[in-house]
Amino acid sequence: MNLRTSLTNAWDKADRPGVRAFLLSMAALSVALILALYSGGAARLGNLALASTTALAALAVAAWVAITLVPVLAKRTPLRWIGYRMEYRVPREGWIYIGGIILVALAAINTGNNLLFLILACLIASILMSGILSSITLAGVEMRLELPEHIFAGQTVRSVVQLKNEKQTLPSFSLRVEGVQKKGSHTAAILATPVYFPYLPKNELVKQSVPMSFPRRGIYRQEAFRIVTRFPFGFLQKARRLDLASEALVYPSVEATAEFVDVIPGILGAIESLAKGRGQDLYALRDYQPTDSVRHVHWKASARSGSLMVREFAREDDCRVVLVFDGRSAAARPGASSAELERFEQAVGLCAAIAWHFYERGTLLQFHCGAIDVPQAPAEQNIFPVLRHLALVHPVLPGASAEIAGAQAEHPGAFRVVVTSQARGSIPAEVWNSSYVVFAPEIPA
Repeated sequence: MNLRTSLTNAWDKADRPGVRAFLLSMAALSVALILALYSGGAARLGNLALASTTALAALAVAAWVAITLVPVLAKRTPLRWIGYRMEYRVPREGWIYIGGIILVALAAINTGNNLLFLILACLIASILMSGILSSITLAGVEMRLELPEHIFAGQTVRSVVQLKNEKQTLPSFSLRVEGVQKKGSHTAAILATPVYFPYLPKNELVKQSVPMSFPRRGIYRQEAFRIVTRFPFGFLQKARRLDLASEALVYPSVEATAEFVDVIPGILGAIESLAKGRGQDLYALRDYQPTDSVRHVHWKASARSGSLMVREFAREDDCRVVLVFDGRSAAARPGASSAELERFEQAVGLCAAIAWHFYERGTLLQFHCGAIDVPQAPAEQNIFPVLRHLALVHPVLPGASAEIAGAQAEHPGAFRVVVTSQARGSIPAEVWNSSYVVFAPEIPA
Protein backbone atom coordinates (compact mmCIF):
# COMPACT_ATOMS: atom_id res chain seq x y z
CA MET A 1 0.00 0.00 0.00
CA ASN A 2 2.83 2.38 0.86
CA LEU A 3 4.63 1.51 -2.38
CA ARG A 4 1.47 2.21 -4.38
CA THR A 5 1.01 5.53 -2.57
CA SER A 6 4.63 6.52 -3.22
CA LEU A 7 4.30 5.65 -6.92
CA THR A 8 1.06 7.62 -7.15
CA ASN A 9 2.64 10.69 -5.53
CA ALA A 10 5.70 10.42 -7.76
CA TRP A 11 3.48 10.18 -10.86
CA ASP A 12 1.45 13.21 -9.75
CA LYS A 13 4.61 15.29 -9.32
CA ALA A 14 6.29 13.99 -12.47
CA ASP A 15 6.53 15.79 -15.77
CA ARG A 16 4.16 13.51 -17.64
CA PRO A 17 4.93 14.67 -21.19
CA GLY A 18 8.62 14.28 -20.45
CA VAL A 19 8.12 10.81 -19.00
CA ARG A 20 6.08 9.73 -22.03
CA ALA A 21 8.75 11.07 -24.39
CA PHE A 22 11.48 9.27 -22.45
CA LEU A 23 9.64 5.92 -22.42
CA LEU A 24 8.77 6.23 -26.12
CA SER A 25 12.36 7.04 -27.03
CA MET A 26 13.65 4.04 -25.02
CA ALA A 27 11.15 1.75 -26.79
CA ALA A 28 12.06 3.15 -30.22
CA LEU A 29 15.79 2.82 -29.56
CA SER A 30 15.24 -0.77 -28.38
CA VAL A 31 13.51 -1.52 -31.69
CA ALA A 32 16.39 0.12 -33.55
CA LEU A 33 18.90 -2.01 -31.59
CA ILE A 34 16.99 -5.21 -32.40
CA LEU A 35 16.88 -4.26 -36.09
CA ALA A 36 20.61 -3.53 -36.05
CA LEU A 37 21.38 -6.91 -34.47
CA TYR A 38 19.08 -8.65 -36.97
CA SER A 39 20.86 -6.83 -39.79
CA GLY A 40 24.23 -8.12 -38.57
CA GLY A 41 22.93 -11.68 -38.41
CA ALA A 42 21.44 -11.43 -41.91
CA ALA A 43 24.75 -10.15 -43.27
CA ARG A 44 26.60 -13.14 -41.80
CA LEU A 45 24.10 -15.49 -43.46
CA GLY A 46 24.74 -13.82 -46.80
CA ASN A 47 21.27 -12.23 -47.15
CA LEU A 48 22.49 -8.76 -48.12
CA ALA A 49 19.09 -7.43 -49.16
CA LEU A 50 17.50 -8.20 -45.79
CA ALA A 51 20.58 -6.91 -43.98
CA SER A 52 20.46 -3.61 -45.88
CA THR A 53 16.72 -3.19 -45.31
CA THR A 54 16.88 -3.79 -41.56
CA ALA A 55 19.95 -1.55 -41.22
CA LEU A 56 18.17 1.30 -42.99
CA ALA A 57 15.10 0.71 -40.80
CA ALA A 58 17.26 0.92 -37.67
CA LEU A 59 18.82 4.18 -38.87
CA ALA A 60 15.37 5.59 -39.69
CA VAL A 61 14.04 4.79 -36.22
CA ALA A 62 17.13 6.33 -34.57
CA ALA A 63 16.82 9.46 -36.75
CA TRP A 64 13.13 9.77 -35.86
CA VAL A 65 14.01 9.67 -32.15
CA ALA A 66 16.75 12.28 -32.64
CA ILE A 67 14.48 14.65 -34.57
CA THR A 68 11.21 14.36 -32.63
CA LEU A 69 11.86 13.12 -29.10
CA VAL A 70 15.34 14.39 -28.18
CA PRO A 71 14.32 18.11 -28.44
CA VAL A 72 11.33 17.45 -26.18
CA LEU A 73 13.58 15.83 -23.58
CA ALA A 74 16.22 18.56 -23.92
CA LYS A 75 13.67 21.29 -23.14
CA ARG A 76 12.79 19.52 -19.88
CA THR A 77 16.38 18.90 -18.81
CA PRO A 78 17.98 21.43 -16.37
CA LEU A 79 20.89 22.19 -18.69
CA ARG A 80 22.13 24.86 -16.27
CA TRP A 81 23.65 22.01 -14.25
CA ILE A 82 25.90 21.22 -17.20
CA GLY A 83 27.34 24.73 -17.04
CA TYR A 84 28.59 24.38 -13.46
CA ARG A 85 32.21 25.34 -13.06
CA MET A 86 33.96 22.44 -11.40
CA GLU A 87 37.33 22.57 -9.68
CA TYR A 88 39.34 19.43 -9.08
CA ARG A 89 42.07 18.62 -6.61
CA VAL A 90 43.67 15.32 -5.70
CA PRO A 91 44.35 15.13 -1.95
CA ARG A 92 47.19 13.21 -0.37
CA GLU A 93 45.07 10.10 0.03
CA GLY A 94 44.23 10.23 -3.68
CA TRP A 95 47.89 10.38 -4.69
CA ILE A 96 48.61 7.36 -2.49
CA TYR A 97 45.73 5.51 -4.17
CA ILE A 98 47.01 6.43 -7.65
CA GLY A 99 50.47 5.21 -6.65
CA GLY A 100 48.93 1.87 -5.64
CA ILE A 101 47.18 1.65 -9.02
CA ILE A 102 50.48 2.22 -10.82
CA LEU A 103 52.17 -0.53 -8.79
CA VAL A 104 49.34 -2.99 -9.50
CA ALA A 105 49.42 -2.06 -13.21
CA LEU A 106 53.17 -2.69 -13.42
CA ALA A 107 52.80 -6.03 -11.65
CA ALA A 108 49.92 -7.08 -13.93
CA ILE A 109 51.84 -6.17 -17.10
CA ASN A 110 55.02 -7.95 -15.96
CA THR A 111 53.32 -11.15 -14.78
CA GLY A 112 50.29 -11.34 -17.06
CA ASN A 113 48.23 -12.51 -14.08
CA ASN A 114 44.50 -12.24 -14.78
CA LEU A 115 43.70 -11.69 -11.10
CA LEU A 116 45.95 -8.63 -11.03
CA PHE A 117 44.21 -7.26 -14.14
CA LEU A 118 40.86 -7.81 -12.42
CA ILE A 119 42.07 -5.94 -9.30
CA LEU A 120 43.43 -3.15 -11.51
CA ALA A 121 40.07 -2.81 -13.26
CA CYS A 122 38.29 -2.56 -9.89
CA LEU A 123 40.70 0.13 -8.68
CA ILE A 124 40.26 2.22 -11.83
CA ALA A 125 36.48 1.75 -11.69
CA SER A 126 36.50 3.08 -8.12
CA ILE A 127 38.07 6.34 -9.30
CA LEU A 128 35.55 6.64 -12.14
CA MET A 129 32.64 5.99 -9.77
CA SER A 130 34.06 8.55 -7.34
CA GLY A 131 34.03 11.21 -10.06
CA ILE A 132 30.50 10.34 -11.16
CA LEU A 133 29.03 10.24 -7.64
CA SER A 134 30.73 13.49 -6.59
CA SER A 135 29.32 15.23 -9.68
CA ILE A 136 25.85 13.95 -8.84
CA THR A 137 26.27 15.15 -5.25
CA LEU A 138 27.20 18.69 -6.34
CA ALA A 139 24.58 18.95 -9.08
CA GLY A 140 21.36 20.79 -8.28
CA VAL A 141 22.60 22.28 -4.97
CA GLU A 142 21.95 26.00 -4.46
CA MET A 143 23.18 28.17 -1.63
CA ARG A 144 22.04 31.29 0.21
CA LEU A 145 23.63 33.35 2.99
CA GLU A 146 21.41 35.29 5.42
CA LEU A 147 23.08 38.02 7.49
CA PRO A 148 21.62 39.99 10.42
CA GLU A 149 20.20 43.42 9.64
CA HIS A 150 22.50 45.23 12.09
CA ILE A 151 26.09 44.14 12.77
CA PHE A 152 28.49 45.81 15.21
CA ALA A 153 32.26 45.47 15.17
CA GLY A 154 33.68 43.09 17.75
CA GLN A 155 30.33 41.44 18.52
CA THR A 156 29.49 37.85 17.58
CA VAL A 157 26.38 37.55 15.41
CA ARG A 158 24.50 34.52 14.11
CA SER A 159 24.23 34.14 10.37
CA VAL A 160 22.45 31.41 8.43
CA VAL A 161 23.95 29.36 5.60
CA GLN A 162 21.33 27.37 3.74
CA LEU A 163 21.66 24.75 1.01
CA LYS A 164 18.79 23.56 -1.14
CA ASN A 165 18.90 20.29 -3.02
CA GLU A 166 16.84 20.80 -6.17
CA LYS A 167 17.26 17.19 -7.32
CA GLN A 168 13.94 15.37 -7.28
CA THR A 169 15.23 11.85 -6.68
CA LEU A 170 18.76 11.84 -5.21
CA PRO A 171 20.18 13.28 -1.98
CA SER A 172 23.61 14.85 -1.53
CA PHE A 173 26.27 13.89 0.99
CA SER A 174 29.28 15.43 2.71
CA LEU A 175 29.17 19.02 1.44
CA ARG A 176 31.40 21.82 2.71
CA VAL A 177 30.74 25.51 1.99
CA GLU A 178 33.73 27.83 1.79
CA GLY A 179 34.20 31.51 1.00
CA VAL A 180 36.16 32.55 -2.08
CA GLN A 181 38.00 35.84 -2.48
CA LYS A 182 39.09 37.15 -5.84
CA LYS A 183 42.78 37.76 -6.39
CA GLY A 184 43.76 41.31 -5.49
CA SER A 185 40.65 41.92 -3.37
CA HIS A 186 41.38 44.17 -0.37
CA THR A 187 38.06 43.63 1.44
CA ALA A 188 37.77 41.13 4.24
CA ALA A 189 35.82 37.93 3.67
CA ILE A 190 32.43 37.34 5.27
CA LEU A 191 32.52 33.55 5.60
CA ALA A 192 35.93 32.88 7.11
CA THR A 193 35.17 29.41 8.52
CA PRO A 194 33.91 26.51 6.34
CA VAL A 195 30.42 25.14 7.07
CA TYR A 196 29.85 21.39 6.83
CA PHE A 197 26.60 19.70 5.74
CA PRO A 198 26.78 15.90 6.21
CA TYR A 199 23.46 15.15 4.49
CA LEU A 200 21.14 17.05 2.19
CA PRO A 201 17.85 15.24 1.45
CA LYS A 202 16.30 15.34 -1.99
CA ASN A 203 14.23 18.41 -2.82
CA GLU A 204 14.72 19.87 0.68
CA LEU A 205 16.31 22.91 2.33
CA VAL A 206 18.84 22.59 5.17
CA LYS A 207 20.01 25.53 7.29
CA GLN A 208 22.93 25.94 9.65
CA SER A 209 23.48 28.82 12.07
CA VAL A 210 27.04 30.11 11.90
CA PRO A 211 28.69 32.45 14.44
CA MET A 212 30.49 35.36 12.79
CA SER A 213 32.58 38.18 14.20
CA PHE A 214 33.86 41.25 12.36
CA PRO A 215 36.81 42.93 14.10
CA ARG A 216 36.55 46.36 12.46
CA ARG A 217 33.90 48.65 11.02
CA GLY A 218 33.32 49.01 7.29
CA ILE A 219 32.07 46.92 4.40
CA TYR A 220 32.86 43.23 4.13
CA ARG A 221 32.35 41.61 0.74
CA GLN A 222 32.27 38.02 -0.47
CA GLU A 223 32.36 37.70 -4.24
CA ALA A 224 31.83 33.95 -4.50
CA PHE A 225 31.45 30.72 -2.58
CA ARG A 226 32.59 27.17 -3.18
CA ILE A 227 30.72 23.93 -2.42
CA VAL A 228 33.27 21.16 -1.87
CA THR A 229 32.85 17.40 -1.53
CA ARG A 230 35.14 14.38 -1.24
CA PHE A 231 32.25 11.93 -1.42
CA PRO A 232 32.30 8.92 -1.62
CA PHE A 233 35.87 7.66 -1.14
CA GLY A 234 37.93 10.78 -0.52
CA PHE A 235 40.30 10.06 -3.42
CA LEU A 236 39.17 13.16 -5.35
CA GLN A 237 38.09 16.55 -4.06
CA LYS A 238 35.63 18.24 -6.36
CA ALA A 239 34.32 21.77 -5.87
CA ARG A 240 31.63 23.85 -7.54
CA ARG A 241 32.00 27.62 -7.59
CA LEU A 242 28.96 29.87 -7.12
CA ASP A 243 29.21 33.56 -8.02
CA LEU A 244 27.02 34.76 -5.18
CA ALA A 245 28.03 38.28 -4.20
CA SER A 246 27.30 39.13 -0.55
CA GLU A 247 27.94 42.31 1.40
CA ALA A 248 27.85 43.15 5.10
CA LEU A 249 27.92 46.65 6.58
CA VAL A 250 29.54 46.60 10.01
CA TYR A 251 28.85 49.49 12.38
CA PRO A 252 31.48 50.76 14.82
CA SER A 253 31.39 49.19 18.25
CA VAL A 254 29.06 50.98 20.68
CA GLU A 255 30.29 49.27 23.81
CA ALA A 256 31.15 51.42 26.82
CA THR A 257 34.94 51.46 26.55
CA ALA A 258 37.31 53.07 29.02
CA GLU A 259 37.53 56.15 26.78
CA PHE A 260 33.74 56.49 26.76
CA VAL A 261 33.57 56.17 30.56
CA ASP A 262 36.09 59.02 30.88
CA VAL A 263 34.19 61.31 28.51
CA ILE A 264 30.51 60.77 29.26
CA PRO A 265 30.43 62.37 32.77
CA GLY A 266 31.65 65.66 31.35
CA ILE A 267 29.06 65.57 28.55
CA LEU A 268 26.22 64.79 30.94
CA GLY A 269 27.35 67.50 33.31
CA ALA A 270 27.38 70.03 30.50
CA ILE A 271 23.90 68.94 29.43
CA GLU A 272 22.59 69.35 32.98
CA SER A 273 24.02 72.86 33.20
CA LEU A 274 22.30 73.72 29.91
CA ALA A 275 19.01 72.27 31.13
CA LYS A 276 18.41 75.13 33.53
CA GLY A 277 15.68 77.45 32.30
CA ARG A 278 12.14 78.54 32.74
CA GLY A 279 9.68 75.79 33.50
CA GLN A 280 7.43 74.32 36.16
CA ASP A 281 9.69 71.60 37.62
CA LEU A 282 12.24 72.50 40.29
CA TYR A 283 15.81 72.04 39.04
CA ALA A 284 17.95 73.27 42.00
CA LEU A 285 18.29 75.85 44.83
CA ARG A 286 21.09 78.41 44.90
CA ASP A 287 22.05 81.64 46.66
CA TYR A 288 20.22 84.81 45.73
CA GLN A 289 21.91 87.22 43.29
CA PRO A 290 20.96 90.90 42.75
CA THR A 291 19.73 90.17 39.21
CA ASP A 292 17.26 87.48 40.35
CA SER A 293 13.53 88.07 40.51
CA VAL A 294 12.00 88.22 43.98
CA ARG A 295 9.19 85.88 42.93
CA HIS A 296 11.75 83.05 42.54
CA VAL A 297 12.87 83.28 46.17
CA HIS A 298 12.21 80.07 48.09
CA TRP A 299 11.14 81.49 51.45
CA LYS A 300 11.06 78.25 53.40
CA ALA A 301 14.57 77.29 52.35
CA SER A 302 15.72 80.85 53.03
CA ALA A 303 14.29 80.69 56.56
CA ARG A 304 16.07 77.39 57.24
CA SER A 305 19.43 78.51 55.88
CA GLY A 306 19.34 82.09 57.17
CA SER A 307 20.06 83.55 53.68
CA LEU A 308 18.01 84.13 50.58
CA MET A 309 17.72 81.02 48.34
CA VAL A 310 16.42 81.15 44.76
CA ARG A 311 14.68 78.39 42.86
CA GLU A 312 15.91 77.25 39.43
CA PHE A 313 13.50 75.48 37.10
CA ALA A 314 14.11 72.79 34.50
CA ARG A 315 13.26 73.51 30.90
CA GLU A 316 10.10 71.93 29.60
CA ASP A 317 11.41 71.03 26.13
CA ASP A 318 13.14 67.73 25.35
CA CYS A 319 16.88 67.31 25.35
CA ARG A 320 18.22 68.08 21.87
CA VAL A 321 21.74 67.10 20.83
CA VAL A 322 23.75 67.91 17.72
CA LEU A 323 26.55 65.37 17.36
CA VAL A 324 29.36 66.55 15.07
CA PHE A 325 32.20 64.33 13.89
CA ASP A 326 35.34 66.08 12.68
CA GLY A 327 36.71 63.86 9.91
CA ARG A 328 39.97 65.81 9.54
CA SER A 329 42.94 63.62 10.37
CA ALA A 330 46.57 63.11 9.47
CA ALA A 331 45.56 59.52 8.70
CA ALA A 332 44.37 60.78 5.29
CA ARG A 333 47.95 61.47 4.19
CA PRO A 334 49.67 58.81 2.06
CA GLY A 335 51.86 56.60 4.19
CA ALA A 336 50.13 57.54 7.43
CA SER A 337 51.39 55.74 10.50
CA SER A 338 49.41 53.05 12.25
CA ALA A 339 49.16 55.29 15.32
CA GLU A 340 47.39 58.00 13.30
CA LEU A 341 45.01 55.46 11.78
CA GLU A 342 44.27 53.99 15.20
CA ARG A 343 43.64 57.47 16.62
CA PHE A 344 41.09 58.15 13.89
CA GLU A 345 39.38 54.81 14.52
CA GLN A 346 39.32 55.62 18.23
CA ALA A 347 37.48 58.87 17.47
CA VAL A 348 34.96 57.05 15.23
CA GLY A 349 34.25 54.44 17.90
CA LEU A 350 33.89 57.10 20.58
CA CYS A 351 31.44 59.07 18.44
CA ALA A 352 29.39 55.91 17.83
CA ALA A 353 29.29 55.13 21.56
CA ILE A 354 28.13 58.68 22.35
CA ALA A 355 25.40 58.47 19.68
CA TRP A 356 24.24 55.13 21.11
CA HIS A 357 24.14 56.61 24.61
CA PHE A 358 21.85 59.42 23.42
CA TYR A 359 19.72 56.80 21.67
CA GLU A 360 19.28 54.96 24.97
CA ARG A 361 18.37 58.25 26.69
CA GLY A 362 15.67 58.94 24.07
CA THR A 363 17.02 62.35 23.03
CA LEU A 364 16.40 64.32 19.84
CA LEU A 365 19.54 63.70 17.84
CA GLN A 366 21.07 65.41 14.82
CA PHE A 367 24.31 64.23 13.22
CA HIS A 368 26.75 66.26 11.15
CA CYS A 369 29.93 65.06 9.44
CA GLY A 370 31.37 67.11 6.59
CA ALA A 371 28.78 67.32 3.84
CA ILE A 372 26.65 64.63 5.50
CA ASP A 373 23.78 65.71 7.71
CA VAL A 374 21.22 63.50 9.44
CA PRO A 375 18.24 65.75 10.31
CA GLN A 376 17.11 66.14 13.88
CA ALA A 377 14.69 63.42 14.96
CA PRO A 378 14.15 61.08 17.90
CA ALA A 379 17.32 59.04 18.26
CA GLU A 380 15.41 55.77 17.86
CA GLN A 381 14.57 56.85 14.30
CA ASN A 382 17.96 58.04 13.06
CA ILE A 383 20.49 56.11 15.15
CA PHE A 384 21.17 53.57 12.42
CA PRO A 385 21.62 56.19 9.65
CA VAL A 386 24.14 57.83 12.00
CA LEU A 387 25.95 54.54 12.58
CA ARG A 388 25.87 53.80 8.84
CA HIS A 389 27.70 57.06 8.11
CA LEU A 390 30.22 56.35 10.86
CA ALA A 391 30.79 52.86 9.45
CA LEU A 392 31.74 54.33 6.06
CA VAL A 393 33.49 57.56 7.08
CA HIS A 394 37.05 58.12 5.83
CA PRO A 395 39.58 60.66 7.09
CA VAL A 396 40.10 63.87 5.14
CA LEU A 397 43.20 66.03 5.04
CA PRO A 398 43.51 68.52 7.91
CA GLY A 399 43.64 71.38 5.45
CA ALA A 400 40.28 70.44 3.93
CA SER A 401 37.06 71.98 5.15
CA ALA A 402 35.31 69.58 7.43
CA GLU A 403 32.35 71.93 7.80
CA ILE A 404 32.16 71.33 11.54
CA ALA A 405 30.76 74.80 12.03
CA GLY A 406 27.88 74.14 9.67
CA ALA A 407 25.67 72.66 12.37
CA GLN A 408 26.14 75.60 14.72
CA ALA A 409 23.59 77.86 13.03
CA GLU A 410 20.87 75.18 13.12
CA HIS A 411 18.86 74.49 16.26
CA PRO A 412 20.51 77.16 18.42
CA GLY A 413 18.97 75.73 21.58
CA ALA A 414 20.48 72.28 21.09
CA PHE A 415 23.48 70.91 22.93
CA ARG A 416 26.41 70.37 20.56
CA VAL A 417 29.08 67.71 20.97
CA VAL A 418 32.09 67.69 18.62
CA VAL A 419 34.27 64.58 18.45
CA THR A 420 37.65 64.99 16.77
CA SER A 421 40.91 63.09 16.36
CA GLN A 422 42.78 66.40 16.06
CA ALA A 423 44.75 68.09 18.84
CA ARG A 424 43.76 71.27 20.65
CA GLY A 425 44.02 74.39 18.55
CA SER A 426 42.54 72.77 15.44
CA ILE A 427 38.93 73.66 16.31
CA PRO A 428 37.63 77.13 15.27
CA ALA A 429 37.00 79.54 18.12
CA GLU A 430 33.29 79.90 17.40
CA VAL A 431 32.87 76.15 17.65
CA TRP A 432 35.01 75.91 20.78
CA ASN A 433 32.93 78.55 22.56
CA SER A 434 29.54 77.04 21.74
CA SER A 435 30.16 73.28 21.84
CA TYR A 436 31.48 70.53 24.05
CA VAL A 437 34.59 69.26 22.23
CA VAL A 438 35.96 65.77 22.79
CA PHE A 439 39.61 65.36 21.78
CA ALA A 440 40.24 61.66 21.21
CA PRO A 441 44.08 61.95 21.40
CA GLU A 442 43.84 63.31 24.96
CA ILE A 443 41.75 60.42 26.30
CA PRO A 444 43.87 57.82 28.10
CA ALA A 445 43.68 54.44 26.39
